[in-house]
Amino acid sequence: MHKLSAVRDIAFVSFGKYGQYLVTIVTLPLTARILGTEGLGLLAIAMSAYFIGSLLVDFGITTFLAAMANDENLNQLRGNYLALRATVLAVMGTGLLASLLVGAHVHLHMILLGLFAGGFASFGDDWVLVAQARFGIGVVYQGIGRILYLVLLVTLLPMFPSAAVAMLCLLASSVVSVALTWRLTIREFGPPSKPKDVTGMVRMGVPVLTSRLLITSYGQGAATFYSVALSAASLGIFSASDRLIRAFQSLLDAIGYGLLPRLARGREDHFWQNALRGLTACVGVAVVATVGLWVSAPLLISLVFGDQFSSAVDIMRVQVFILPFTAITSFVTTAILPVRQDTKGVLIGAVVGTVFAAGALATALSTESVWALVYGTLTCEVAVAAWYLFRVRMLHRRNDDALHAESEAPTVPMAVVASDAPTVPLAVRRFREASR
Repeated sequence: MHKLSAVRDIAFVSFGKYGQYLVTIVTLPLTARILGTEGLGLLAIAMSAYFIGSLLVDFGITTFLAAMANDENLNQLRGNYLALRATVLAVMGTGLLASLLVGAHVHLHMILLGLFAGGFASFGDDWVLVAQARFGIGVVYQGIGRILYLVLLVTLLPMFPSAAVAMLCLLASSVVSVALTWRLTIREFGPPSKPKDVTGMVRMGVPVLTSRLLITSYGQGAATFYSVALSAASLGIFSASDRLIRAFQSLLDAIGYGLLPRLARGREDHFWQNALRGLTACVGVAVVATVGLWVSAPLLISLVFGDQFSSAVDIMRVQVFILPFTAITSFVTTAILPVRQDTKGVLIGAVVGTVFAAGALATALSTESVWALVYGTLTCEVAVAAWYLFRVRMLHRRNDDALHAESEAPTVPMAVVASDAPTVPLAVRRFREASR
């Protein structure tokens, strides 16, 4: 029964992700054919900024907060998190308004629009649903927003063929999803508590946010940084491959999200066994997806984007090999390190990737070739995955050494605890120990 419920939660999260890409089956051909390579390149810049904006607002700590949350601290966490996110989102909104007033360059304007749209999409209270493993209702809310996005895009983009209009449709659809999550949590838990000691949350989040931003710089946010070296048309060709690859990458993220609540609240002596089993399954699925996408690349590019994007086939057949490595990184940073409260490990991994990404960007600046971006991304993902495997091995061995030391220590009488005494989740205990 436990295994079936875990599969159910993974399926819910997968369907939430998959629902996005069911919509993408319609939106990608539409945007590619209406906007062309250059317009799709501008949209790629905005979409990569969208992921960065999402991280800046949610501070990269949603999984950490979900692992920490319990009945006693939930509303205080909600209040602190709301204050933190509202401040960042207000700054983004001010920057976007300023770009409109001064007539900024189109690349800068698309970056700022993408930042704000992504930030607003992360302004909801859906992390509370993750904390309670209530993935089903989250899927429903995500589905409502994505259907609205599809309707808006199909209606407005042919009338106003612009990358900015496509981003505005995405922003408008986020309003509904965000409002629904807040409506649910306020009805069930009341309003968030007054912010208190927000600096503590900031201190916890800074290393995580820094690492996630560094990861995004060579992952889904790469187009934002490479826009200084490559033309919009080149980024459009790369985007044709990247959008398909990242779609499958996001589906793999569901395994980590689905197992997070169980790993956070499970027994300490079962943690590593369950975590490594989940990691193995995630990588196995990624390998199967890699083979399938490599074989079907010509058909997918032609079917989804059209003949003008045919040069993206060779790019896709190289880029697809990132999937097993991004699967490792995703599962470790989503389901293992948050439970162990290992923000240091996340940060080091991001720095490793950024070092390789800086070299790839320098190559792109000198060659102005999109292949610098393709091979640079692959190299970064391999290096980062290698670090996280090493980190997992290090933490696992440290845990085994601690258990071995405890087994050899003199025994003491065990305290009697009432059967109805409150329990403290594993992740909360680890956070308290780390704070001492």
